[in-house]
Amino acid sequence: MRGFGRWINVTWILLLGIFHSCFSNYSEDQCSWRGSGLSQQQGSVEQISLHCSEGTLDWLYPKGALRLTLTPRLAPMGAVGPSGGGSSGVITACVKPSEQFHGAQLYLERDGLLELLVGDRIESSPPPRVRCFSRTPGERLALFLQATPHQDISRRIATFRYELRGDWTARMSLDSNLISSEDACRPCNDTEILMAVCTSDFVVRGNIRSVEEDEALRAAVIKVSATRVFRQKYTLFTGNSRLASRGEIRTLLQCGVKPGAGSFLFTGRVHFGEAWLGCAPRYKDFQRTYALAKAAQQIPCELPLD
Repeated sequence: MRGFGRWINVTWILLLGIFHSCFSNYSEDQCSWRGSGLSQQQGSVEQISLHCSEGTLDWLYPKGALRLTLTPRLAPMGAVGPSGGGSSGVITACVKPSEQFHGAQLYLERDGLLELLVGDRIESSPPPRVRCFSRTPGERLALFLQATPHQDISRRIATFRYELRGDWTARMSLDSNLISSEDACRPCNDTEILMAVCTSDFVVRGNIRSVEEDEALRAAVIKVSATRVFRQKYTLFTGNSRLASRGEIRTLLQCGVKPGAGSFLFTGRVHFGEAWLGCAPRYKDFQRTYALAKAAQQIPCELPLD
């Protein structure tokens, strides 16, 4: 019987190791992590490091805690400016919790202090919002996930997506707590417009069909008919019409965007798979600005307008 008991203990240890390896895995590119709290000891902290500018974390049945550091091997998309170097070295990170985020609280760890980003949700609470924060050169930051006590953890999953960028400005931030309406909603000047044409994830000429409200994101959703897609890194504007394709662009609700006649040049960034507005001058105003800059040989990049 003693040998049988020893065999059971050895088998259990082996099974626990296999279980942990199956439920605590990095993706091949080390951009994402998926694991289970069932293999963690109560009160333990598992250290995780991800090395990309975007990815996901899935923590099933949270127990104990996770400490996540984001250390991309390469500069995040857009971190290098047109001059060939980062403009300020400041990196902005955003996290987007899933609508079913349960069983844990997400904190930002900065200089040994914890700041709550996402609390544990109850069933009737609204979906959690995107939260953003910045890191200056040399500053060490981490994300800390703390499991919250529950008798039944079988339905608890803490999942979020993250993005790191070096070129987000106030007008492109998804976290409306960080910015004022004045910063986010002011019209772009000529220099900003010309730079946006070169550096944006999408550059599209089109018309506003309608504007709707997304209360969950506290954003306005601009329905656009695109008459010309100059550039899009992702498939944002699609359609079978030979004359126009359609897509959606989001901006902060407080900017008060309204439907209006006329053609615009829409530029902006893609955040978590959605298009967010950067600069959007009327197309005739952009043509005039572009022509003057081209004549003065001051355009940062060419755009085929013909």
